Amino acid sequence: MKEYKFKINGNEYNVAVNSVSGNIADVTVNGTPYQVEMENTSAAPVQQAVPAAPAPAVTPVSAPQPAAKPATGGKAVTSPLPGVIIAVKVNVGDAVKAGQVVAILEAMKMENEIQAESDGTVTAVNVAKGDSVLEGAAIVTIG
Repeated sequence: MKEYKFKINGNEYNVAVNSVSGNIADVTVNGTPYQVEMENTSAAPVQQAVPAAPAPAVTPVSAPQPAAKPATGGKAVTSPLPGVIIAVKVNVGDAVKAGQVVAILEAMKMENEIQAESDGTVTAVNVAKGDSVLEGAAIVTIG
């Protein structure tokens, strides 16, 4: 197993590449396991394929973040830790109160309720059920 430390947008990630089988890598990012499909794999030795594995694990997760920031205004409710969204409890246009659950995030085999930090109206929902998110990723935006 190879372990790496990455710093992406100021956030640190511990990435362990557990195994590589064909074009599928079994990796763990900050304690959360992922199966990562790699592109352009060849019959090259595993040592050459391993450094490419962490990028796909991080890329799909961070891709929604830029789209979340140009929302129609308001404050983003962000993920406190990396994990998988297992439920989104609000829709665009819903009125929310401070402390209301807007989503449920599974991290480290525990369900975490993500709550609105202030009263307002949901102006954007930036995730869907099943999405993997990193710490600090925008989940919903409240205006």
